[in-house]
Amino acid sequence: MRRSVAVVAAVALVAEACGLAFYNLVLGLAVRRQSMSLAGLPTRAMSSGAFAAGAVLALFVLACAAVAVWAAVTDRPPRRLARIALVVCAVFNGILGAAAVGIVGWAAFAGTMVIMGLVVLTLIMFPDEPPSARPAAEPPADGAPA
Repeated sequence: MRRSVAVVAAVALVAEACGLAFYNLVLGLAVRRQSMSLAGLPTRAMSSGAFAAGAVLALFVLACAAVAVWAAVTDRPPRRLARIALVVCAVFNGILGAAAVGIVGWAAFAGTMVIMGLVVLTLIMFPDEPPSARPAAEPPADGAPA
């Protein structure tokens, strides 16, 4: 069950990364084509910032998807840095969902919350230690050798 949750989370994160990249691409193109400016900031700087933000966010979410795939393939929990990345990804999805409900609507909020739930499930469904480190069986209760 935990492997399938991690795979579904990875697929959802890849879709989210594509959506984030596309959204920021459209935003950057709109800023450039309409010559928008904010407080005297050049249009080129604003559009380049939108492109860069989209690329960085998409790469981060793709890295989190790779962590989920690795956890599913190896059936081991993510290590410390990978866990931190997944926690940051879950928090990012929570903030993104809170912003999306006001801008896009409740469907976008529900989508981001589903992705956040899948990331959190990927974090908590794996045991703290790998299966090979756990003892194979409990010793007999009467103390007799096995």
